Amino acid sequence: MRKNSSTHFMAGILIILFVGAFLLLTGRFLYIQATGEVNDVSLEEWAEQKRTSSYTMSAERGKIFDSNGMTLAYDRPTFRMFAILDEAYTGESEEPKHVENPEKTAKTLAPLLDVDEKEILERLKNGIEKDLFQVEFGNAGKELSQQKKDEIAAKDLPGIKFEEEALRYYPNGMFASQVIGFARETEVEDEDGNTVREIKGIAGIENVRNDILKGIDGHVTYQRDKYNKKLLDPNEVVTKPQDGDDIYLTLDQKIQTLLEDAMTQVDAEYNPERMSAVVMNPKTGEIVAMSNRPSYNPNDPSDVENWYNDVVSTPFEPGSTVKMFTWAAAIEEGVYNGEEGFESGSYRPNKQMRAIHDHNGGDGWGTISYDEGFQRSSNVAAAKLAWEKVGTEKFLDYLKAFQLDQKTGIDLPGEVKGEILYNWPSEKITTAFGQGSTMTPIQQMKAATAIANNGQMVQPYIIKKIVDPDTGKTVEEKERNVVGNPISEETSDHVLTLLESVVNGEKGTGKMYKLDDYTVGGKTGTAQIPNDEGKGYMTGKENHVFSFLGMAPIDDPQLMMYVTVKQPELEPTESGSAPVSFIFKNVMENGLHYLNINPDKENTKETKSIQVPELVGGDVSKVQKTLEKQGLRVTTVGKGKVVAANVEAGDNILANDHVILVTEKPTMPSIIGWSLRDVLQLADILQIKTDTSGTGFVVKQTIKKGTSLKQGDSLGVELLPPNEKQKKENSNEEENS
Repeated sequence: MRKNSSTHFMAGILIILFVGAFLLLTGRFLYIQATGEVNDVSLEEWAEQKRTSSYTMSAERGKIFDSNGMTLAYDRPTFRMFAILDEAYTGESEEPKHVENPEKTAKTLAPLLDVDEKEILERLKNGIEKDLFQVEFGNAGKELSQQKKDEIAAKDLPGIKFEEEALRYYPNGMFASQVIGFARETEVEDEDGNTVREIKGIAGIENVRNDILKGIDGHVTYQRDKYNKKLLDPNEVVTKPQDGDDIYLTLDQKIQTLLEDAMTQVDAEYNPERMSAVVMNPKTGEIVAMSNRPSYNPNDPSDVENWYNDVVSTPFEPGSTVKMFTWAAAIEEGVYNGEEGFESGSYRPNKQMRAIHDHNGGDGWGTISYDEGFQRSSNVAAAKLAWEKVGTEKFLDYLKAFQLDQKTGIDLPGEVKGEILYNWPSEKITTAFGQGSTMTPIQQMKAATAIANNGQMVQPYIIKKIVDPDTGKTVEEKERNVVGNPISEETSDHVLTLLESVVNGEKGTGKMYKLDDYTVGGKTGTAQIPNDEGKGYMTGKENHVFSFLGMAPIDDPQLMMYVTVKQPELEPTESGSAPVSFIFKNVMENGLHYLNINPDKENTKETKSIQVPELVGGDVSKVQKTLEKQGLRVTTVGKGKVVAANVEAGDNILANDHVILVTEKPTMPSIIGWSLRDVLQLADILQIKTDTSGTGFVVKQTIKKGTSLKQGDSLGVELLPPNEKQKKENSNEEENS
């Protein structure tokens, strides 16, 4: 009886528990059915997410052009190859969709990728052993051309797939690289916090205007089945990408090329510590060329010696180029008499101050006029004008009126202003001839526009306009911006006359800067370099920054240029002006002709600018003869009809420019002696890969002359500076003798 009672009790408890559990589960199911949620997660949304696939439609990054529409930076389509290893990917398909035979796959891919077969096989087998879904092939499987991708795809290898990627490409190589900068694929977080890869600007214009260049990616979403196939009614949603805006710079590709080539030659011959140069339209403030050395190739920014754009980022004691502003202040104040004499050589305002000396030391040139003092670049004349004529406090007002105490506001990243050192009497005097105080080249160029432009000082700028590539409409456009009037038109004319005397006067320090067809005015500079201890200056002939700020034609300057060369290796009889004048004269003479500026000297030659005729479709031999008669250097790539060239019909080019003509059946020309820029132009036209080593001019090429060329071929070149090339040739001759 007791047992029976106990049994009934336990049975009752179990029934109650069962009924409770049943009611709980039933209630839970009813709740889920009614609300459609589990743990605050919507089942409908969860199911939607599980059966929905999406992918990104990448926006094209905006291009960068020069002022004439020449492409300086663009996204070049490439492909990344990967291998699917998971058998599940094949599914119910009769044909394998994964790598079924690693040995055969490795054997087929090795010669196509120019990689050791064992390396590919090891990657595949390691992935299979680790049960990975897919593997990639390292650098060998990246940045594949369309031709190479098609060549591999034609082998129909199971499991080998491709994904299109954009590679930022700079067709001119080391061309205004510290202006343009570069962009690279990096990992960033999107709006949802997911890690994605996108091309991002790292330096230069690419960096500072990354926001307008990058664009906005699009997306495609659709519903699929468990086999990842799109449903008949996929509810597809497409959000189109918005491509980045294009940027047009004020740089002129022709004048920039003149500058790059001249600086490369000086770099090879004189091996300076640093060089900078900038060319400006002084009427508008447009920068038409800008470069520095050391520089780098943005297509391969490795082992970069100098990231800075020294023209805007590196202040230094400029030396005598500042004297043009000292004389301008005295003239504007009405205290200048050019015929008045002063005693040159040395000057000591009072017993508490150290004496100021002229650069030739000793007794100077005796008693000379202030006009002659400008021609001879007299420190004493500059000191006396600032201390006795203008007054140091008023002189400071002029320095500020020329805005030499502030940034120019140029639309480039990393601008750093110099510092006007003006605390002690000696500093107030030395600033008058460019010592102690520091300035950047762009600060001096901005100030000099007032002299070249009837007293109006304009702001320098390098972005000409921003254009929407889809509509072709201009989103933003820069215009001439007058930012000050530090001097009058009369003072401007007077200073221009003085600048002309420096180059053309009997006692001028700038005679080596004369041009054949144009009258130049300008100011030379030889700036001392502070020593490592921070006290005093370095000694020795070569330990200076040699510079020149000049403009032409002097009666109405159309181009203005500033060049600095720091610590060049000079011959015993050579002056520091030699490398500076080589750059200035080559760029200014040819640049003015290219711009069709009428020469202002009598008995000058005809303009050297040549308009390119229609080339495409013509017989290559006839086109070559026509161009060579006009004084152009021509290289033909193959025989037959011209299908492409490195210049276009209507372009204005200069005599002795290099024209490359590509035919229907291109064959490799000899490129010995070519510059890197020419090599990159050839590679860009032919769509072949290049592997370069060294700097200077080509001394070795891996594809022999006469070899048939096709897209995707790889060309290796070795470059050496001219002096190193000669040493190598001499060494080879000695070995063979």
